[in-house]
Amino acid sequence: MDRDTDYRLLGPVEAWRAGRRLSLGGPKPRALLAALLLQPGRVVSADTLIDVIWGDRPPDTARSLIQSYVSALRRALSADAIETRPPGYLIHADASFVDRAAFERLTGQGRQAAAAGDHAAAARLLGAALDLWRGPALGGIGETLRAMADQLEEARQAALEERIAADLAQTGRETELVAELTALVATHPTRERLRGQLMVALYRLGRQADALAVYAEGRDVLADELGIDPGPGLQGMYEAILRADDGLLPAPEEGAGQAAAPAAAAPAPALLPPAIGDFTGRDAQVREIRTALTGQHDTMPVVVLSGPGGVGKSVLGVTAAHRVADAYPDGQLYAELRGATDPVTPGEVLGRLLRALGADPPEGDAERRDLFRSLVAGRRMLLVLDDAGSESQVRPLLPGSATCGVLITARSRLGGLPCTHRTDLDVLETETGSRLLAKVAGESRVRAEPAAARRIVELCGGLPLAIRIAGARLATRRHWTARTLAERLADERRRLDELAVGDLEVRAGLGLSFRSLDTAARTALQRIGLLAAPDVAAWVIAALLDVSEAAADRVVEQLIDAQLLHCTGVDRAGQPRFGPHDLVRVYAAERAEAEDPPAERAAAIGRALGAGLWLTGRVASATPSGAVELHRGFLDSGGPVSAASAALRDLVRPVGPEATRRALADPAAWFEAEADAFAAAVERAAAYDLHTLACEAAAALCSSAYAVGNRFEAWWRSHDAALAAARRAEDRSGEALLLIGLGQLRYEQDRFAESQAYFRLAARLCTELGDTRGRAAALAGLGSALREAGGLRAALDALTRAVDDFRALGDEPGLGLSCRFAGTVHLELGEHEAAFTLLDESLRAYRSLGSRRGEALTLRSIGLVHRALGAYAEAEEFSDRAVRLLSAIGDPLMAAYAIQARAKCRFRLGRWDVAAADLRSVLETCRAHHDRFGEALALRTLGECELAAGRLESAERYLSDAAARWSALELPLPRARTLRDLAATREAAGDAAGARALRAEARQVFTAYEARERDEPDS
Repeated sequence: MDRDTDYRLLGPVEAWRAGRRLSLGGPKPRALLAALLLQPGRVVSADTLIDVIWGDRPPDTARSLIQSYVSALRRALSADAIETRPPGYLIHADASFVDRAAFERLTGQGRQAAAAGDHAAAARLLGAALDLWRGPALGGIGETLRAMADQLEEARQAALEERIAADLAQTGRETELVAELTALVATHPTRERLRGQLMVALYRLGRQADALAVYAEGRDVLADELGIDPGPGLQGMYEAILRADDGLLPAPEEGAGQAAAPAAAAPAPALLPPAIGDFTGRDAQVREIRTALTGQHDTMPVVVLSGPGGVGKSVLGVTAAHRVADAYPDGQLYAELRGATDPVTPGEVLGRLLRALGADPPEGDAERRDLFRSLVAGRRMLLVLDDAGSESQVRPLLPGSATCGVLITARSRLGGLPCTHRTDLDVLETETGSRLLAKVAGESRVRAEPAAARRIVELCGGLPLAIRIAGARLATRRHWTARTLAERLADERRRLDELAVGDLEVRAGLGLSFRSLDTAARTALQRIGLLAAPDVAAWVIAALLDVSEAAADRVVEQLIDAQLLHCTGVDRAGQPRFGPHDLVRVYAAERAEAEDPPAERAAAIGRALGAGLWLTGRVASATPSGAVELHRGFLDSGGPVSAASAALRDLVRPVGPEATRRALADPAAWFEAEADAFAAAVERAAAYDLHTLACEAAAALCSSAYAVGNRFEAWWRSHDAALAAARRAEDRSGEALLLIGLGQLRYEQDRFAESQAYFRLAARLCTELGDTRGRAAALAGLGSALREAGGLRAALDALTRAVDDFRALGDEPGLGLSCRFAGTVHLELGEHEAAFTLLDESLRAYRSLGSRRGEALTLRSIGLVHRALGAYAEAEEFSDRAVRLLSAIGDPLMAAYAIQARAKCRFRLGRWDVAAADLRSVLETCRAHHDRFGEALALRTLGECELAAGRLESAERYLSDAAARWSALELPLPRARTLRDLAATREAAGDAAGARALRAEARQVFTAYEARERDEPDS
């Protein structure tokens, strides 16, 4: 059963874990989740789910879509959260973690209290139930489950009316109730009970005439809107007010005026520390704690408030204790347990508590425990235990009476305690942290430089202790600005030095948590900090420690329990990801630098990156992309073993089966999830002068991790760091590989001039080294960049040389790529037979390799040749095959390019509307992937389509937008072609002068291009 996830139905359908909202997808997956949660513990059939989500018009693929939604929810929640059980699915969710169940429990308790005559408790419980609501029930899923949403809304309204009835049963609440009821009656004018309650409240305040006016207004509303008269209850209320019936007044409290004055009692203990004046945020947590400690309970409420050091547990605990103190009139006890530093024994704590209660503590711990429980039995007392170290320290201190409440703060979750509510405290959001900083440093300091203040909060990682220290430093250094402090904190090497003032120090607090770990957990945290990745999967931790995945999982669990590591979420590949707080990472790296020998640190980083390189190799072998492999073959089994290859093979070790399975199951998702961690590992390996490994990994990842999702920043960081390491080591072969990778990066970014420069430099270096394969890869890249920039003859020269080299080497990926590019250049030059010949060779190479992606891209190119020859039906068929292949392997961007090619065939065949719809989806995909070239291409094709359909206004708009984007990309030839289309649009619209001007501008570009092509510059 999932006891870590909070499910919310009373408002937008959401799931939360550790203070973070989980991504559940769109309305349909959330509707499916809601349908399961509304029948907890029961199997909901697939047919029912289909009816819920689609109603009378389900798609043919409804069952498959249900399965995909369930899979997506399992990735977001946990693998075992939803069980497949014929004929449908069942969700495992603890009712105490579903807000609807909590609402029903609290309303039930409130009604019991009302029936027993305890109206104050009834109002409190019903109010707590209503506080769970965050908006309309099942919000955000449209009309799906509308009947159930209406049923929940009705339950909410009933609870509201019962809470008001409980308030009316008490004295002194009428004034505030009139304001609330007036607004409610205006919102719900036909609800007779609310109107009657407003009449009673007004009457009790002496406003009989206003009460009668409310009745008259209600009678008119009911007649106009529903065609009915007020019901017997409202009519009876009206008549009672007319005759001033004493029954409308609240009943006197039982025994009032009869009991004798009680004897003077000993003062109740009030040991709570002072409330913190600058307490900021945490409103939701305060409400949770208040509800947990003040509601009706069969057993003693025990609340555990846990979180890492410095997150503000004690401050929140004391603040919440003050807020609920009125519910514990017999006293509030408080004890500091010092669990993180020098734990106080339970016997010593009991002695202090007994003295606070006016008793002399017995000698033995057992006698102290018995006396303490006897003294608090039946009394409404609150016990606050701050900074608990363990369950064994807390258990002897727990009262035995359900009338008492206990609030515990601790760094660990104290999972062995029988608590009734747990709150895991996380860091502050930037906005809340900025408010805290302003309270400590002064509003004017923060208001003067809001951006710098937010940066301070971000560099403090939202940790309240760090923010308080930063604020205190600002407050005591009037010559500093917020920007000054932000700049000082930006340097990780001195950040912890900056976060110290007086007796407050972040480093000291982190050290307490750090020293509580065993050796394995401490080493793992140090190495995670050393790696400096934003987050990592468990297989990386296993590699850092050189242990099995199972052993790494145990270490991860210990670090999570110690609140030094947290789960940042589940990535698209289904891997839970873990990361420390930023300041914990800085501290851990600091300890690694101080305690671990350099050789051990380098070996750990090498193993982590080596594990990633091994997995990358497995994925590349299983699903060949068709890209040219840039590594130097150091990991190949054959050939002589150099010192470099031997050292590399020692680091590149197999990874466990679970990580391998996830990587192979969805390579694109896995590469996307790991791209940033790979970049960090390459940077760290380069910093430790593991240049061979850094170069191999960066080069291997060019066509995988970084190309997925256009992870250009990670691509640049890894190559820049590895290139510097290669040059320090005078590794010219590695330098050449990285220059090719940088050329490809700039090509992907549509920065073709820079791309050409990198490829030329790499080609010269490979020629000097006698590296035929490297030179061929550089020439292929150069040819592709020249082609995009319009230098077709130079591109063909470079690509022809690349084809020759790859043929001689028998390199199928290289041959497939270079032949395809060369074929498209021949197409641009109008040499169709040569284009077909090269594209056929490319297709054979890719099919022999088993690269479906390469095959698809080549099929698209063959379709372009057919289209150029006017064979639109054949062109559409080839493009459609490319679309299907690319969609099947999960490459949405290249599938968009194939869809663009197919759409152009379709509008040439007169199917303009179908083509336009396809092209709008292409435009959306390219924008989502930040592909500026594809966006310009889609806009131009949309313009051509609209022009062919005679829709001149939209054609003008699309083509003008495309021309502007070609200009931004500094691609004059595609811009000139677009201007030519735009001229045709203007001419069709009757603007002959505008058309002539555009054609003249396009002709200048074509003339310059033709002159350049005649010169045939050397590539």
